[in-house]
Amino acid sequence: MEAVFVQPREETATEAIEAIGEELSLFDDWEERYRYIIDLGRQLPPFPSVWCNEEHRVPGCQSQVWLQNYKEGERLYFSGTSDAAIVCGLVALLLRVYSGRSCAEIEKTSPSFLRDLGLVQALSTNRGNGVQAMARAIQKAAAIARG
Repeated sequence: MEAVFVQPREETATEAIEAIGEELSLFDDWEERYRYIIDLGRQLPPFPSVWCNEEHRVPGCQSQVWLQNYKEGERLYFSGTSDAAIVCGLVALLLRVYSGRSCAEIEKTSPSFLRDLGLVQALSTNRGNGVQAMARAIQKAAAIARG
């Protein structure tokens, strides 16, 4: 089952945010960045269809978004998907930052990086609100897992 959860690539959430920022800066415009983000979504681990239900759905998203997590020791791992390609890519970005981190690190890592990287502003209002709703759902899961 662990194979469906995103493993961290960078040591910390801050390093993941910095790496994402560097990667996005390689592209000249948002159309190219969108293609890159969509490609990231295609690389997400498979999300079991049995989790595509109301229990796992993230409210507040224009598209359908589903997240699942499990705790191993102090770390919380996430899996996710969406029915929209660009949103799958946004899920991939969020999971790169948050998955495999301690609950405390997840809770202290503000989703303001989404605005700092220009992602929220580059998206439609509904998609921008949706990606922020996904970040809130991840942080809520960390608070619950921490107890």
